[in-house]
Amino acid sequence: MFQSTSHGLAAVRSDAPQIEREIPIFEEAKAFAGLEDIYSKVKAGERLNREDGIRLYNTDNLLALGFLANMVRERINGANTYFVRNYYLNYTNICELDCKFCSFYRKEGQDGAFLMSLDHIFKTIESDKENITEMHIVGGLHDGLPYDYYLQMLRGIKKIDSRIHIKAFTAVEIDFFARLYGLTVEKVLLDFKEAGLDAMPGGGAEIFSDRVREKMFADKIGADEWVSVIKTAHRLGIPSNATMLYGHMEKIEERVDHLIRLREVQDETNGFFAFIPLAYHPHVEDSTQWATGVDNLKSIAVSRLMLDNFPHIKAYWISMGAKVAQISLGFGADDLDGTVRDERVFHMAGASTENALTKRQLVKLIKDAGRIPIERDALYNAIENFA
Repeated sequence: MFQSTSHGLAAVRSDAPQIEREIPIFEEAKAFAGLEDIYSKVKAGERLNREDGIRLYNTDNLLALGFLANMVRERINGANTYFVRNYYLNYTNICELDCKFCSFYRKEGQDGAFLMSLDHIFKTIESDKENITEMHIVGGLHDGLPYDYYLQMLRGIKKIDSRIHIKAFTAVEIDFFARLYGLTVEKVLLDFKEAGLDAMPGGGAEIFSDRVREKMFADKIGADEWVSVIKTAHRLGIPSNATMLYGHMEKIEERVDHLIRLREVQDETNGFFAFIPLAYHPHVEDSTQWATGVDNLKSIAVSRLMLDNFPHIKAYWISMGAKVAQISLGFGADDLDGTVRDERVFHMAGASTENALTKRQLVKLIKDAGRIPIERDALYNAIENFA
């Protein structure tokens, strides 16, 4: 289990100056029409319930929602906004699954299928290691790779530069490795930790709904299995992020249930760093639902309000675009992810965003939003403050 640390993993606090704003009592009824009771709860630091979350998602009072989320954001992180110099390594898109929402996966031999050799991976990292603080590694479920491929990958990256933090392999991948190689999840995680794994990304959670799972990703592990892997990782001292895929066929109630389930896990383990809402990118012609800018801002804001025990809410600019992500810094987000070079999952789904941002661009986005840019490492330790 994790204990309180300087970066606030368990305590969900920081040393950042608190700049929480008050509004005159006579203005409250007008500003928070329909949300007065929730405003009172947030102001008092009380935990919100399922009904509160549903009402927040359904409100048309977007500015009030943003104000509420910003109260919590500034209570926890002040004006601090984090980013990291990271490199996204999608080592293969060959996958045994056939998830309907996924544009990334390919079958072996299919056009667009790829698998990176370890030599290629190491040469790529070696050529740019001075600009990499964190490696973010995820891939498809490839059943033709030896177990040693992953161990050599982790060890090889650490050999190139031991200071590089490795955030790798979703809970879905870890579960797959355990089944494929006849090992326990705990054994896989211990082996990977010994080889250099520092943390895990939060992908693969999708939405914790059996209804949606049956229609969109029936062969992928469900909520219980995902949570079990994450709890095991946290117990072994491997922190992680958490995600939610929204904007497809899920209901608002299912989004809120997803957030509450994550909150319950965090109450138990204190192992989550950040929550990242991920906007679905439709890739089929008959898609009738997709996330708008308003939906993106609502998802950031509601997650900040419901996940009162998460230190950080990340606006993933690759998914929602840099400009909406910048605005979200006033709606509860305090992290813009990072430089994110060579991301393929969302771009193969048709994302129109840039494939990378520079450190200078991230600093400007944050400063122009009236926030303090802080370069961090994968564990949220500050590297440089740009105040």
